[in-house]
Amino acid sequence: MPRKSKTATAGPSQRQLRVGEDLRHHLSSILMRQETHIPELDTVPITVSEVSVSPDLSNARVYVMTLGGVDIEKVLPVLNQTAPLLRHHLASRVHLRRLPVLKFVADESYETADKMARLFSSIQTDQ
Repeated sequence: MPRKSKTATAGPSQRQLRVGEDLRHHLSSILMRQETHIPELDTVPITVSEVSVSPDLSNARVYVMTLGGVDIEKVLPVLNQTAPLLRHHLASRVHLRRLPVLKFVADESYETADKMARLFSSIQTDQ
C-alpha cells in the first residue's frame, strides 16, 4: 500500500506558524519603539501584518503596510537594506538556533479586499 506523501499544498506546519507569529510580534515591537534609529523609518508608521516562514525556517517573508498615506514603495527598499540590522535586534529576543533571513514585501490584502467589496456592492446596485 503506497504511503501518502506531503505535497506542496499541505500548508505551513505548526512550527512555521508559531515562529512566524513570534517574529511578527517582535518585529512590530522593534519598529514601533524605533529601536533601530533609522531616520527614514522613524516618522513612518509601519504595520507588520504577517510573517511567512519557509519550511526549513531559513527565510521569512515579512508583509508590511504603511499608515497615513505614506507610499510603501519608498519604505520597502529602506526596510530591505536594514534587514540585517533588524535581524540583529530580533536575535536578542527570539530564541532560535538560526534566525531566518528577512525579506520585506508590501501587503496588498486590504486593497484587494476593498476592491472586491466595491465590486460586490456595484453588482448589487446594478440588480
